[in-house]
Amino acid sequence: MKKRTSNAKGILLIAFLLFAVVLGALVARKYQTATRSMEPAPRAAPVGNVVVALFFAAPDGEGLVREGREVEVEEGLEQGVESVVEELVRGPLGSLAPTLPASVRVLGVRVKGETAQIDFGRELKETLPAGSSAELAAVYSVVDTVTANFPQIKSVQFLIEGAPVDELKGHLDLRSPLPPDYSLEKKEPPVAPDSK
Repeated sequence: MKKRTSNAKGILLIAFLLFAVVLGALVARKYQTATRSMEPAPRAAPVGNVVVALFFAAPDGEGLVREGREVEVEEGLEQGVESVVEELVRGPLGSLAPTLPASVRVLGVRVKGETAQIDFGRELKETLPAGSSAELAAVYSVVDTVTANFPQIKSVQFLIEGAPVDELKGHLDLRSPLPPDYSLEKKEPPVAPDSK
């Protein structure tokens, strides 16, 4: 009877020690996970320089003209579209006229199917000059630039600070995504920026 009791105590002691070791390992692992510093997600890596076609207003204000430009585009479709639209906001390097106010911010791009939703800051609506030709040039310079450089995108929807927009200056209906309109393009050879 005494031998059986000491065997039972020995088994119980071994079981308790195993339980303590397992519990200690679990607590230590939980502590390591909780105290590990999280590194920020890496920014999208640049793919490199790509020649893109940017649509700006013709010097006489009649239609749009392409300007070829080498742009550093980031990896990923949404980041690539954002890079190209930001370059459009910077304005032309040559003799063409800008279509977007220089103060405009591109807040982000989301691609849903074949549509790019481009989210602009409110300054697009507030600082765009009045008049149908200014609105037409601004809207289609964006739409044509995006669809010409990213063939998988067939239409563009404008957002202002995350919300869909009905119009910018009351001349174009922007409630639905817009397909490109290359009929606005003046049929001239692409314009290269002035070399300085």
